[in-house]
Amino acid sequence: MKRALSISVGSTKRDHKVVVSLLGQQVHIERKGTDGDFEKAAQLYREWDGRVDAFGVGGVDLGVTVFDRHYPFHDAVRLVKDVTKTPYTDGGGLKNTLERRVMPYVEERIGDEIQPKRALLCTGSDRFGMTLSFFDAGYKNEDVVFGDLMFALGLPIPIRGGPQAIARLARILMPVVGHLPMSFLYPAGQEQEKHTPKFVKWYNWATVIAGDCIYVKRYSPPRMDGKIVVTNTTTTRDVEIFRERGVKYLITTTPRLEGGRSFGTNAMEAALIAAAGKGRCLSYDELEAILDELQMVPTIERLND
Repeated sequence: MKRALSISVGSTKRDHKVVVSLLGQQVHIERKGTDGDFEKAAQLYREWDGRVDAFGVGGVDLGVTVFDRHYPFHDAVRLVKDVTKTPYTDGGGLKNTLERRVMPYVEERIGDEIQPKRALLCTGSDRFGMTLSFFDAGYKNEDVVFGDLMFALGLPIPIRGGPQAIARLARILMPVVGHLPMSFLYPAGQEQEKHTPKFVKWYNWATVIAGDCIYVKRYSPPRMDGKIVVTNTTTTRDVEIFRERGVKYLITTTPRLEGGRSFGTNAMEAALIAAAGKGRCLSYDELEAILDELQMVPTIERLND
């Protein structure tokens, strides 16, 4: 049996494991959180290096890719500096392939119910494939607000102007932001469990709230009646929270597996790497071919009428 291990600096409350069949292989997928302990995460990478078929790097991004430019997060890269045998991914491949497909798929199926066509993307640079998917689905520049400065840096400044605006922002800020501690940019450990409503004006303005589940959930207002949430990693408790807050549709880019859980892109991409058996990360073209072969599509779940 193949093994894909996601080691996350996030909360242990989100840990899960499951066995799935992928590409004719049985793959054991497991997530291990460290409650914000970066040293423990680095130790786990060293301990399991060579003992599993692929690592998922969870709770942080090793970097972001905007169009053809990659910007590393140096603090996160240090987590895997001692890994020499096992291929690892932060899910960037799926973010730029699987997530690129999400909004055209959604528009074909429930597009008539998404009115007005207005979207808040928590961080457009982190999920640039998802960003592009909105414009592939016909959204206009004025229909989309990016929250990169709000959600990642705490600055109450919305970004407009489409993908090119995100590209300009990345060129200016990422050489600096890439050297900041990851704990400054993204909640880790028990911080992920807190609910601190912020940027409520933009939640209320948008019909679709998209991006990392931790961001979407943590900063949302108490009520999200009629909203459509587009995200990735969700636990059964996350689903119930969105249901309780009045979310109409929950759309996950990665498939729901046993127990109703969807893993993050890092864990799912690690599982595909393990199943492919090449002993290395997969190219975008290889991932696209696998997605077609597996007919992997987003999950659309209606939570409230």
